[in-house]
Amino acid sequence: MWSLIAPALAFALLAAHFLRAEAWIAVAVSGGLILLLLVPRPWVAHVARAALAVGALEWMRTVIVIASVRISAGIPAGRMILILATVALLTLASILVFRHPALRRFYRLGPRPTGEPVRNA
Repeated sequence: MWSLIAPALAFALLAAHFLRAEAWIAVAVSGGLILLLLVPRPWVAHVARAALAVGALEWMRTVIVIASVRISAGIPAGRMILILATVALLTLASILVFRHPALRRFYRLGPRPTGEPVRNA
């Protein structure tokens, strides 16, 4: 299940982000989502994708908050914006791993909507 490294890393980064803010429930949820990725049920894939989308929104909210503080204080914010926006985009992109055929089989998501043939086994 090497394909799950991207979403697991995204959840770990979110947990670290929430840990820094001492948001203990969010830390527990983020950590729990990493473990939940190991459960082969369709609803797990849907929950993980939704959580990754919300996580990307959290990163973008963080960019806006920190950038506004830095800009109002006259501190350069460009590098921070670039780094956190990249983290947000990678978090969002990690949703795409659930389209991989091996993960579609693992989570029993059915055939891809692009017309991947269904194999009767």
